[in-house]
Amino acid sequence: MAFEQTVKNLDNCLRTDKGCTSELDYVEQTSWILFLKYLDDLEKSKQIEAELQDKTYQPIIAEGYRWNDWAMPRTKDGEYDTANALVGDDLIDFVNGKLFPYLRKFRETGRPKSIEIKIGVIFSEIRNRIQSGYNLRDILEQVDTLRFQTTEERHEMTYWYESRLNRMGNAGRNGGEYYTPRPLIRAIVKVVDPQIGKTVYDGACGSAGFLCEAYNYMHEHVKKTDDEKYLQTETFTGKDDKALPYIIATMNMILHGVESPNIINTNTLTENLADVQEKDRFDYILANPPFGGKERPEVQQNFTIKTGETAYLFLEHFIKYLRAGGQAGIVIKNTFLSNTDNASIALRKKLLEECNLHTVLDLPSGVFQAGVKTVVLFFKKGEPTQKVWFYQLNPGRTFGKTDPLNDKDLVEFVNLQRTKSGSVNSWTIKVSDLNENLDLSPKNPNKVEIVDDRTPEQIAAEIKSLAYESNVLLDEIISML
Repeated sequence: MAFEQTVKNLDNCLRTDKGCTSELDYVEQTSWILFLKYLDDLEKSKQIEAELQDKTYQPIIAEGYRWNDWAMPRTKDGEYDTANALVGDDLIDFVNGKLFPYLRKFRETGRPKSIEIKIGVIFSEIRNRIQSGYNLRDILEQVDTLRFQTTEERHEMTYWYESRLNRMGNAGRNGGEYYTPRPLIRAIVKVVDPQIGKTVYDGACGSAGFLCEAYNYMHEHVKKTDDEKYLQTETFTGKDDKALPYIIATMNMILHGVESPNIINTNTLTENLADVQEKDRFDYILANPPFGGKERPEVQQNFTIKTGETAYLFLEHFIKYLRAGGQAGIVIKNTFLSNTDNASIALRKKLLEECNLHTVLDLPSGVFQAGVKTVVLFFKKGEPTQKVWFYQLNPGRTFGKTDPLNDKDLVEFVNLQRTKSGSVNSWTIKVSDLNENLDLSPKNPNKVEIVDDRTPEQIAAEIKSLAYESNVLLDEIISML
């Protein structure tokens, strides 16, 4: 694929640059350059569309700051004008001193809920780290070979971008917080089944994987212009408190087709749940909140269940922000289902009383490459839980970097979940049968344990037989030497 080779070339350039020292830097820097190329192709497509309709199109980016003005100037014949292409210190000075300041101004001058505002936000939060103007020139020439004007080209680009985010998730530092395997997200979205005209929320959005996949799923059902407009401007809200995932989430959604995503840079958990009103709630919540972290005492005061565990606070936040009748799919550490501390029991009680926890997907270790074992909770707000359907994912192999989770692994789960049927891997429990701690541990009653009923004498005889066979084989090998 053209993208894969281009990415390798970009990485080779960035590895030699003093300003970029990690995979996270590579993603950040290639992101803003790819974004500007994508934006230029988007403008060209809109220009052509306007001309076909005999309309006038007003470009977002002013002359002098467009891709073909500074990144890849062209001659009258459309050829790359190497004589007038900025390079070295001149290129770096233009990018840092003129281009970025110009793009930042859109934050104040852009129309509300417009792509202009998002351009301003992105370039207010990100900075150029590439120090060599020669490296940057090489990168611009490589990126210019890419095209984002057709649906297939954009699909190839978003596939590549997701792959980059996956690699970033394994790059150390805090990269692992950003990435949830896309096959898992797609399965969660299918089960939750978000509908056009409703709102979707992720309060710990990272790279916005859940929101992007929800958009892809909902976009397939667009039937009229108003549907597309609602998807573009009203449907999706994401929050994240770290600068890099916030920027990447914004760009990721734009690259997927949402021109003005509502991504907010904030610490979600600082919001006081007592202040939440009906207008603040959402119809669907899809999220994989960070777990293992600890929040400060002043943040814990915003919640009714007192705990410093980040994932627990997020789960209470999501229950509060979910509209009555709304559906959620939330990834959480599997120990939440069985821990006997007061906070765990209280949160399980709250979930079971205020929501219908209709499905629990039990995931094996290795789905998340950090090795943490997780479950996915699917629940509907506004009615208590009577019974819970469990599905234990059993792919028959060990997941790893070379053999990760794929869409086929989750087909049975998605199909069985529609009717919540019993199977070797699925079963149902009644809430009335739970113990006083409301222990929801996934204990598959259909799992057949292999019992070794051999006597010690039989085991010893088998060992002796195997040893004899090994010696015979060894003698044969020696005789052949």
